Amino acid sequence: MSAVRFDVERARGETRGCSDLIHFNNAGASLMPVPVCDALHDYLNREELEGGYEVMEKQAAALENFYSAAARMLSCSEEEIAFVDSATRGWAMAFYAFNFQPGDRILTSSAEYGSNLVAMLHQARHRGVEIVFVPEDQHGQVDVAALQGLIDSRVKLIALTHVPSGGGLVNPAVAVGKVANSAGIPFLLDACQSLGQLPCDVNLLGCDILCGTGRKFLRGPRGTGLLYVRNTLCDKLEPPLLNHHAAILLSSDRYRVRSDARRFESWERNCAGQVALGIAIDYALSWGLGMIAERVKSLAASLRAELAGIAGVEVWDRGIEKCGIVTFSTEQLSAAETQEQLAARRINLSLVPFSANPRLCEQQHLPELVRASLHYYNTETELAVFLDELRNLLNS
Repeated sequence: MSAVRFDVERARGETRGCSDLIHFNNAGASLMPVPVCDALHDYLNREELEGGYEVMEKQAAALENFYSAAARMLSCSEEEIAFVDSATRGWAMAFYAFNFQPGDRILTSSAEYGSNLVAMLHQARHRGVEIVFVPEDQHGQVDVAALQGLIDSRVKLIALTHVPSGGGLVNPAVAVGKVANSAGIPFLLDACQSLGQLPCDVNLLGCDILCGTGRKFLRGPRGTGLLYVRNTLCDKLEPPLLNHHAAILLSSDRYRVRSDARRFESWERNCAGQVALGIAIDYALSWGLGMIAERVKSLAASLRAELAGIAGVEVWDRGIEKCGIVTFSTEQLSAAETQEQLAARRINLSLVPFSANPRLCEQQHLPELVRASLHYYNTETELAVFLDELRNLLNS
């Protein structure tokens, strides 16, 4: 841990849900902090009393704050940011903007998220593209040397999930970005599980496109997300769906697609959510993403070590660098039974189903796993309570 003390008391004091449960499902949806909840509720209350369009006009600065906050977090320009309703929607809007041709190749990893894989399979079926899975190295992360060896003129996109839904792994995105940039191949990074728990500077990562969600480690509301598209690539990608916000009507028979990343947006959106997501990003930045990452990784490392010492428990996490996601199984109970029994004890966990990491599940014949995903407002005391409850449950 850093010599600078993390003010967990303040974090918990600003998180109302902490008083009533142990929430280890931050990779699903974190508990929103007070400033985010208050901003969300206040905006919705205003819509109720004043009207949606009227409030949108009055709250223009608060809505625009989302773009400036996201740009600060990613170290990019506001023109490279779009608001979307989920990471999946942002990822798909960018992915389907590529004009793939038969024989084109997409390089990806075995840890790719199910929704992303569905889109790739769809383009393979309808466009004749080839999906190439880059092998893993001995640590379970994408093998950068193998990736380098697969680069040729047929490769049109490198797509990588930065932090998979399960397994604790942090893929070496910076190294992948260097390979992609050197070859002049667009690099699409799914940062759904890394935004808010790890620093994500798009210039260091080398990604041309990045998507993320609000509800996970950023601690924003559900139904919110962001899409980053590098300005040098944006003009080359025409979204698969357009509307009169994404494109400017010049006449009744002519239009011009916007020059910025907002070409990937919809006109109608969750305005309250957009304002609240901007507040959530500001809130995360106020803590410091480096400080957050250090605390979360420390808590997760402690939990892995303790779980590994319990008879009948197997920890499945991989990678040189690991994050706040801890996955395990038990000999005594199924993953669903473990989750259900601990939920009855006011401890929130989640599962890692086949759809989260389909390729990896098939390769390794993984069972359904229990996922404990930690955030900075979780405590060592909560870890101890969880571990005691788990031991009691497995010994009963």
